[in-house]
Amino acid sequence: MKTDFGFKEVEESEKVGKVAEVFHSVASRYDLMNDLMSVGLHRAWKMFAILSANLRPGMRVLDIAGGTGDMARAFAKKVGVAGSVVLTDINASMLNIGRDRLLNQGLMLPCVQCDAEALPFDNNSFDLVCVAFGLRNMTHKEAALAQMNRVLKPGGKLLVLEFSQIAGALKPFYDAYSFKVLPWLGKKVANDSASYQYLAESIRMHPDQETLKQMIQEAGFSRVSYHNLTAGVAALHIGYKL
Repeated sequence: MKTDFGFKEVEESEKVGKVAEVFHSVASRYDLMNDLMSVGLHRAWKMFAILSANLRPGMRVLDIAGGTGDMARAFAKKVGVAGSVVLTDINASMLNIGRDRLLNQGLMLPCVQCDAEALPFDNNSFDLVCVAFGLRNMTHKEAALAQMNRVLKPGGKLLVLEFSQIAGALKPFYDAYSFKVLPWLGKKVANDSASYQYLAESIRMHPDQETLKQMIQEAGFSRVSYHNLTAGVAALHIGYKL
């Protein structure tokens, strides 16, 4: 079967490897490029998600596709020593950077390399599951969402923070920025324009806000809502396990 890899079609069996190549390439400059690409806005979007999590001391959190560990670090501060945060990523390069940065800040969190479509955790294990800017890179998003539902406790919360569909009037400017400026930045800063061309394309191929809301509902979540951030450049979807 075929699936999308940016604007290209590839065999499903090839996509994981191609996405892995992208993130192996950009891992060392990932956070710097995020700051440059979003003019620092990604930090505000993530802070909104962290506040929306409404975590309390003692809670258990699963951070999926957590990469360099910035969300995991913030969650760990919220749940305290009585709680726990597990950082996961399918990409070893990203996960190693996240683990090392957390250790440098005095945080020894469990770090697990795994595929979100086959999470190696028991049913009903976590109070919160979060995936920030990772869902769009997954081949079978429905399967990944179903896994997130499985590992959540009844009443647990899902957060999906992802790039989304910008307001129509701004689309021409956003497209020009995405397909001209981002690859140029990637070339200058990370010596890799192709990976950032893919990242721009992957955003366009990701489901829009309403479509993703329906997918989350179909995965078994209730009370699903979303908040547009910066005119829809990103969106935070929130759902609860029945």
